[in-house]
This record gives sequence, structure tokens and C-alpha cells, in this order.
Amino acid sequence: MSALAVAPLTPVAADPTLEDFGSDPWWLIGGKVVAIFAFLVVTVLMTMWIERRIIGRMQLRVGPNRAGPFGLLQGLADGIKLALKEDIVPRQVDKVVFVLAPVMAAVPAFISFAIIPMGPTVSIFGHQTPLQVTDLPVAVLLVLAMASLGVYGFVLAGWSSMSPYSLLGGLRSSAQVISYEIAMGLSFVAVFMFAGSMSTSEIVAAQQDRWFVLLLLPSFVVYVITMMGESSRIPFDLPEGEGEIVGGFHTEYSSLKFAMFFLAEYINLATLSALATTLFLGGWRAPAPISTVWAGANSGWWPLLWFLAKVFLFIFFFIWLRGTLPRVRYDQLMKLGWKVLMPFSLGWILLVAAIRALRNEGYDMQQIVIVAAVVAAVVLVATVLWETFRGGEDEKEIVPRAAGEGRRTDPAAGGFPVPPMDAPHYHGVRAGASKTQTPPEEVTSGTN
Repeated sequence: MSALAVAPLTPVAADPTLEDFGSDPWWLIGGKVVAIFAFLVVTVLMTMWIERRIIGRMQLRVGPNRAGPFGLLQGLADGIKLALKEDIVPRQVDKVVFVLAPVMAAVPAFISFAIIPMGPTVSIFGHQTPLQVTDLPVAVLLVLAMASLGVYGFVLAGWSSMSPYSLLGGLRSSAQVISYEIAMGLSFVAVFMFAGSMSTSEIVAAQQDRWFVLLLLPSFVVYVITMMGESSRIPFDLPEGEGEIVGGFHTEYSSLKFAMFFLAEYINLATLSALATTLFLGGWRAPAPISTVWAGANSGWWPLLWFLAKVFLFIFFFIWLRGTLPRVRYDQLMKLGWKVLMPFSLGWILLVAAIRALRNEGYDMQQIVIVAAVVAAVVLVATVLWETFRGGEDEKEIVPRAAGEGRRTDPAAGGFPVPPMDAPHYHGVRAGASKTQTPPEEVTSGTN
């Protein structure tokens, strides 16, 4: 009786630590996994409905409003329709890889969400457990590993389809992810420096006083850009460019196999948004006005509400960009990843490391910040001036010219190839003749 009387008075830590994981009973772990799976599936259905309604409003359209109240069941109707469609498998494909590729794309997206903290330690059927499936000393690196593994599904889908359009989409996906995952990983380094850990639960605990989005704003901006490239959505949806490669790596897929790719895209959207919330927006912690006024805002089940609000705010940001920006060119995409984001991330890491080292030595932080801001401004201005006076020489091509010819402009310089205007035949018309004259093929056939 004495033990039972004292037990409720024992304080329970609100912030989970690595020691809190691994001691839950099997049924509780299984329940968490099922809950995460159900949450992601429902999030995909809700995201599809929200995206259609918001873009419909942006484009002065109604959006889905037939299936269910306000069209809420439209995503479920689309899923059932995909499941009932005929599963067409082209004759020449590698069937084993063709079937495994959608699974390899979708499964890592589910696994990544297991290390996302959705709330503090709560009581579930009398057991004190964190609102998180598991945590690792290198939990953030697990997300990067799963994202890299998911790309294999896209590449193998393009290769096994035996279609040039699918193969180009798979190659674009691999090149795009390589470019952006390096910059994304570099944006995490500053967070690791300030948190002193790669564990997601400890990173959230380190933001108790101030969110990292305020301290590490450049890292947050780099991550937001790279997460758009990671998700392969507009403006960085080059692997699925309909106007260039029909549909990309999933051109030959239909029915449930296509639905798996569709599911993987939207789950990656939720995972990237949840990771941004965890690393930069305080995780499940309430915003400053709420947390200062209400003492219990960061305890119990209320933090789950703050976490979901931040995640759906990021999802709205993705949708807003899709309805606003056009698709960029592939060369612009690669140049942004390799020539802008990576050098900037490396310079920012060196600056943060220098500031942290000087702070540990006892130097005045105000002077350090001022000097760092001046140095960053000088470097930025110098870079802009260099690009301005340089005139983009790396995009120009030197066109050879024969003796006696004037300078000829290369129509493919700085963009995609276009038919040269001074070619011998242009749109089937002889050089020097008007478009109303008889084409050459009709002259040679005697029909003039």
C-alpha cells in the first residue's frame, strides 16, 4: 500500500532521453508502429484533399466536392480506383525488379518516421512512454540513410522498365538526390553543434529556451530548399517532367504499383516536414506566446497538437509553392545544388564552428556576431559582383566559324537545343524561300 501511495507522487520527466527507449512491452511498441502507419496513411489522404482544395482556390476552381462532405473522401475514392484498375506489366521489363521497385520506394518512407518525437513522456494504459517509436544516438542520420535507400526504388523502376523515358527519369532522380542530400546533410551539422547530439529527442530538449530556427536561420533556409529537391515536387520535379520525359521513372507503372510511388511521395512530404519541425521549430514544444502564458502547454497530450500544427504548416508551404512556382530547368537545378548550396553550407559551418570556439574561450559574443555578419556580407557582395561581371562564362559555348563567316550564335547556349534559324531547311522549307512556297519534297516528286 505504501508503494502504491508513493508511486503517483514520483515525478516523471517530460523530456524523453535515450535511456527511456527499449523498455516498453511488446504490445506497446506494436501499438506505436500501427499508430504511426495509420497516421501516415490518413495524413496522405488529408494532404491530397488539402492540396486539391488549396490549389483549386488559387486557380479559381472549386476542387473536389463530390465524394463525401466537402470532398473529404476523394482521396479514398482515388485509392480504391487505383486498386481496381488493371495492373499492366510491359512484356520486356525485368519483372522481379519491376515489382520490387515500388516497395523499395515506399518502405523507407515509413521507417524514417519512427525516430520523429511527436510528444513528451505520457501515460498509455498505465505505462510511462515517450510519444516516439524509438530513438538512436545517430537518429538523424537514419533519415538520410532511408532517403538514400528510397532512391534505389526510383532508379530501379526506371532501369527495369526498359523505356528511355523511364530510364531518364531514374537517372535524373539519382543525380538530383545526390546533389541535394549533401547540402541537406551539411545543414544538419550546425544543429548537431548546438544540440551536442544527433538524437532527435535530445535535439528537441536542446530547444527548450530558444528554437534553432532563430539561431541557425541560414541552415534552416538551406534545409527548406533541399527538402523541396528531396521531395521531387515543383519547382524541382525534374524526374517526373511530363513535358520532357512523359512521366519519369513511373511511366510504365499502373494500379497498385503506381499507388506505391504516389504514397511514397506524400509520406516523404510528411517526413521531411516533421524533420524540419524537430530540428528547427522546437519539435512538439508550444510556441513562445502559448508556452509562457500556459504552464501545462508542453505536458500531457497537448504537445501532439503543436507538433501536428507545425507539420501541416510545412505541408501548406509545399502546396503553396506548387501552385505558385514553375518548374526550373535541369541545369539550373544542378547549378543551385553544387555551386550555391554546398559552398554556402560549408562556409556557414566554418563560421558557426569559429563562433562556438571563440565563445568557449570567453570572447564577447556581441563583437563576434558583428564581425561574423560583416564577413558574411562581404563574401556575399563579392560573390554577387563576381557573377555579375563574369557574365556567366561557364554557360557560354565557343562556336567555331569558318574563314570568311561572321559570328554565328549557338541556339543551344544557355538552354535546351532549338532548331537553328539559319539551317538549310527549316520546318520543311528551303532556305531563302517563304513559308508559302512549295516544300522541297513536293518539287522533287513533280507535284508542283
